[in-house]
Amino acid sequence: MKITRIVQQEKDKGRYSIFVDEKYAFSLSESALLESKLVVGQELQPAELKEWKLESADDKVSGSALRYAAMRLRSHWEMAQYLQRRDAPPALAEKILNKLSNIGLLDDQKFAEAWVANRRLLRPTSKRKLQQELRAKRVSDEVINRTLAEGAGDEQTILRELIAKKRRLSKYKADPLKLMNYLARQGFSYGDIKDALGALDHDDSLD
Repeated sequence: MKITRIVQQEKDKGRYSIFVDEKYAFSLSESALLESKLVVGQELQPAELKEWKLESADDKVSGSALRYAAMRLRSHWEMAQYLQRRDAPPALAEKILNKLSNIGLLDDQKFAEAWVANRRLLRPTSKRKLQQELRAKRVSDEVINRTLAEGAGDEQTILRELIAKKRRLSKYKADPLKLMNYLARQGFSYGDIKDALGALDHDDSLD
């Protein structure tokens, strides 16, 4: 059996189709193809072709994992779950996880920092809620505590800003109890909510 053509794919420019005896046999990513040193005219034994087909399947999973990681930062657990859904064999999953970690695309510390920064910017919430969310992503308590200690900001300031924002909405402005229940669901303690509401009401009375 001989490799007769190596052609860049139309739909996925990063992959190349390898034809053996003029029939499509398997595909490889550009990097995998360069590492393989396969060339047109090269002879392949049946066992070798079988191995390359297995390599092609692994290469596709690796490429998908890379794209998944590039979309946004993922926790180590999230990526492991993704690979499990893709039915990646344990050895391949470990290899991919190590590779992504080595190139900086898989780092629970960076993930936690980005998660907290994003939540603070788009949907402010309490440290307790952030802790719950990060634990759900299987981030270690050590990483969570370090991240929240370094970049979570002042809890009372965040709470007051959130109250001021929500009070602009009629459903919360007209119903203080509903506002308190919302804030409690965000993980803020009753004592902190009461203090923040009292402080804001005091400030309003001075205006």
